[in-house]
Amino acid sequence: MYQITARGPRTEIETAWDLLAWTDPSPADAVDAKEDTRLTWRLDAYAQSQSDAEDCAALIRQSSPSLNPVIEALADRDWIKVSLEGLPAVEAGSFIVAGSHVLTQAAPGKTSILIEAGPAFGTGHHGTTLGCLKALEHIHRRSRPAKVLDVGAGSGVLAIAALKSGSNLALGTDIDVQSVDIATENAAKNHTGRQFKSLHGRGAALSVIHNRAPYDLIFANIIARPLTQLAPHLVPLLKPNGHIVLSGLLNHQEPLIRKAYNSRGLALVKRFRQDGWSSLLFKRPLAP
Repeated sequence: MYQITARGPRTEIETAWDLLAWTDPSPADAVDAKEDTRLTWRLDAYAQSQSDAEDCAALIRQSSPSLNPVIEALADRDWIKVSLEGLPAVEAGSFIVAGSHVLTQAAPGKTSILIEAGPAFGTGHHGTTLGCLKALEHIHRRSRPAKVLDVGAGSGVLAIAALKSGSNLALGTDIDVQSVDIATENAAKNHTGRQFKSLHGRGAALSVIHNRAPYDLIFANIIARPLTQLAPHLVPLLKPNGHIVLSGLLNHQEPLIRKAYNSRGLALVKRFRQDGWSSLLFKRPLAP
């Protein structure tokens, strides 16, 4: 396993992160960006082989020439086991997300979601996933969405959370084949396998998605640029009075997303901020 690290201005880091995260297939198994100091941001990417690590570094330089990525070979360890040992349970309202190592200690009365640490995004610890779970909790104060679509489902945690709290059916899509398989496994472990279907595909272009429309709730936890591009495709799939939760964007990117979805008739209900990340909850009004 190799770690590729770069530090620099936020705009440069975001540009590099965007390219690494959205390249299909990407040489990176995982990518993260965070504020390192008051003036500097940090990008961390992880790759299985040295050649993939070098490809990651090349993409970083291509997108942001001012950055100087550093490649470091990590010790030969069971990194999933190590990450498990360091991941506590995550609580968002009535939801608790954890691996089996701590889920047995979960608080009674919570909707527990079993998600082991692994290569698919979505253990509940990232600010975007946590924000989406808080948005789902907010929706549940007034309704239980019956039919759910999760675009960029990763581990399947959001669709599984919806199903375990009252939804009847969920479709999840991801551009990464491994994530599709992991989401299917996670649904089975959470006893929602019969209600959940994980699909390999980009965005919402698959015919099965359109055949099952409209949806009461749509999740799209991706990144800002694709979210704007998806607006004309996602909004028609949403029922009147339905909700859409958008995440994967940094706080300062909110206006771009709000403009894309407000212009298509959706109303912003609430925003959830966590660790510099934003999750936006929109609602489609009833037709006049």
